[in-house]
Amino acid sequence: MNPLKSKIVVVIGGSSGIGRAVVALAHEQGATLTLTSRSLDKAQRIAKEIGAAVHASALDVNDEKAVNAFFASFTAIDHIYIAAGSTRLGRVTDGNLEDSMAAFNERILGSLRVVRAAVTKITPGGSMTFTGGVSTDRPIAGAWVSGLGTASAEQMARVLVMEFPNIRFNAVAPGYTDTPMWDPIMGDNKASILAGVAATLPVKKIATPEEVASAVLFLMSNASVTGETIHVDGGARLI
Repeated sequence: MNPLKSKIVVVIGGSSGIGRAVVALAHEQGATLTLTSRSLDKAQRIAKEIGAAVHASALDVNDEKAVNAFFASFTAIDHIYIAAGSTRLGRVTDGNLEDSMAAFNERILGSLRVVRAAVTKITPGGSMTFTGGVSTDRPIAGAWVSGLGTASAEQMARVLVMEFPNIRFNAVAPGYTDTPMWDPIMGDNKASILAGVAATLPVKKIATPEEVASAVLFLMSNASVTGETIHVDGGARLI
């Protein structure tokens, strides 16, 4: 039995990293997919690479009118995964607070815009999955925006169950994962930094996007799981 076969799945931020891996794995399982990216060209290119039946759209979750218009085109959706988001490094006292909070707002307000626009479209037993992270339990200096964002995303999965009990809300919480998000942050040192992190983990490896994606698909597929956070961090919360 394949619980995702012919299901309508939307991946917000599905053109790279974990989002792209979710699209690819769900496509392999026979889901009908739409992926979004800020760039329509990129969304269309990735959709074509994954499969001819994958649809592509441009979407910025910071734009409420665009989010509403995007979901208005659907009559029904079975599952949504929200991978869209970014991070910002620096001290709390650095720079302009509104600029620092932009990454937080994109993750949390962006997700809430999706919820508000899509909640009436989700089929009974359908799901929305948010993206938390290891920084909820293991905050580090300079990454306070990420810590606030991941903790809020995970809490959102719990509180929304009480608001909309007919929909399953969950979160996936990756640790360091080898995705393009880290490229501009780590630069040429990315490989050595991730190798150093891997050496500290009980499993001695960094998670792949596909490993995190498999957790997302589990949350979509298991009709008895709601209000939960699955950690895919190699044991990082234990050290």
